[in-house]
Amino acid sequence: MAATAQETELRQRMRRIDDLLNEVERFKDPQAQMKTREIVRALMEFHGAAVEGMLEVIAATGEPGLQLIDSLAQDDRVASLLLLYGLHPLDLETRVQQALEKCRPYLHSHGGNVELLDTTDGVVHLRLQGSCHGCPSSAQTLKQTIEEAILEVAPDVTSIEVVNEFAVTSERVAEAGRVALPILAG
Repeated sequence: MAATAQETELRQRMRRIDDLLNEVERFKDPQAQMKTREIVRALMEFHGAAVEGMLEVIAATGEPGLQLIDSLAQDDRVASLLLLYGLHPLDLETRVQQALEKCRPYLHSHGGNVELLDTTDGVVHLRLQGSCHGCPSSAQTLKQTIEEAILEVAPDVTSIEVVNEFAVTSERVAEAGRVALPILAG
């Protein structure tokens, strides 16, 4: 799926912030580094409190306000901001479930499926099911599809662990193993 102009612009802005923060780390003056970090931290706290206050005002209007917050969270830019400040209206597990629902038709078309086992401390535990035994490239493509779908709505995930259950024979129904998926850099 091609990135929209908004998504591309958002990624460029995030990269620019990252680049600037990396430059701060290369300052020769430790006091300049410390003061710059302090300014960034103070701005983050200020903005976080302001965004939280806006959400409280909107939520206080009742059901229409809660629906508005949910709608705002559907915008990638707003969702990123809400996640940054820990204010996203949907918890991690719900966002991961939504991501899995979006990629499930693709998985089914390849004879696979995925089940969310749990989310603990930012780690997503999944069970990958299907008949892809012996076709590692297909299994890898399915895992990558799942990872990308999850990270799109849950960039706060720290890792993804997958239990594979591929059909082998009628005598041996399942073969299981844990595979840690590395988090791809955006």
